[in-house]
Amino acid sequence: MAATEVRGPGGETPGTGSAPGWRHARLAPSLAEVYRSIPVSGRGWWRKALAFAGPGYLVAVGYMDPGNWATSLAGGSAFGYTLLSVIMISNLLAILLQALAAKLGIATGRDLAQAVRDHYSRPVVLFHWVLCEIAIAACDLAEVIGSAIALQLLFHVPLAVGVLLTGLDVLLVLLLQNRGFRLVEALVVTLIATIAVSFLFELILSRPDVGAALRGLIPSPEIVRDPRMLYIAIGILGATVMPHNLYLHSSIVQTRRYEETSAGKREAIRYATLDSTVALMMALFINGAILVVAAAVFFKTGHHEVAEIQDAYKLLTPLLGVGGASTVFALALLASGQNSTLTGTLAGQITMEGFLDIRLRPWLRRLITRALAITPAIIVVFLYGQSGTAKLIILSQVVLSVQLSFAVFPLVKFTSERAKMGEFANPRWLKWLAYAVAYFIAGLNVWLLVQIFGG
Repeated sequence: MAATEVRGPGGETPGTGSAPGWRHARLAPSLAEVYRSIPVSGRGWWRKALAFAGPGYLVAVGYMDPGNWATSLAGGSAFGYTLLSVIMISNLLAILLQALAAKLGIATGRDLAQAVRDHYSRPVVLFHWVLCEIAIAACDLAEVIGSAIALQLLFHVPLAVGVLLTGLDVLLVLLLQNRGFRLVEALVVTLIATIAVSFLFELILSRPDVGAALRGLIPSPEIVRDPRMLYIAIGILGATVMPHNLYLHSSIVQTRRYEETSAGKREAIRYATLDSTVALMMALFINGAILVVAAAVFFKTGHHEVAEIQDAYKLLTPLLGVGGASTVFALALLASGQNSTLTGTLAGQITMEGFLDIRLRPWLRRLITRALAITPAIIVVFLYGQSGTAKLIILSQVVLSVQLSFAVFPLVKFTSERAKMGEFANPRWLKWLAYAVAYFIAGLNVWLLVQIFGG
């Protein structure tokens, strides 16, 4: 990778004093080992779009992780197609927030963690960092357990052993990243394609009611009136936008070697937004497919209490009458869990470097991240066995919901300030829309916590 002089949006050199709109100048690029390592030159919008494609798919992984599987299975089996509208609305909110995260990274040269560090006081930064580390560990927890469940279903591997095996992805990330960030992106896209093909297969077998599914895309007043339905709907919304994805996206868009001019950044923002939007529409299809399959197979046959992934696996083949349906389901779960742990390790590195400016060796940082996730999973598996995994996944989603607003509000604030963003600051209409989304998500998550802790 060619050496690149690092300058902030105002042209400041790192370490030379404060920058316009920030308390501190930018110190170093995010993910320095792959920063601006991927060229984007080429003629025609199609080639440019392909050059920028990739980061959005790493982000989309968080919107189809095992935690989302649990809520979609529960919603489809209990209420049929009604909650499809909630999944669609969740993805629309995600598209907006991820576009803002990409814009922040490109326009300022800072990822969200670095922006928090350069704006707030040290105690506030440390508070954000602690919350973010807890959230990443919680998110990783659901992904580790999801992968372990898939290994148990496919190969009869004990849950505890499966949890330990998921730690091997640390070595895989290191190997791939040393050979270029494009290989990491290629692996993630391949795993997403595996999940998509698997659920396309399940959709065809389940023969859903297309008319009912289309009606499910229209929000129903019944969602608000029925407390049980509202609880699952809030769970879907609260767990969809993952806080670590905002930190991740604002960093990995900087792997592209776009022109650091006004025109170059504007083009990069446009293509990065296209990339994340297309990728999140893929996530919408997968999450929607999980719910549709659950509605067509479980709700239709009177199995209204299928929320456990293991139960869904056991019931799919006998209810569909097609051998291999359950195996395909488990393969998709394994791909989902491993995909999410790959991106989770990257997010862990980004947040530690961004908040604290601590540069650990990549293998050490990822080993710490994995240990934080595996340790509680091992303890619960040994103490409670299979019965404790669902409770642990639900707890991880609650922790994520608590931290989410601490990522969303700074993101909206920074991208709306002209002093920080210059000409790329959110226009008035987008600023108010983004704040409305931020308060909407915060309100839903507060309500989710009230419902959970209130029994």
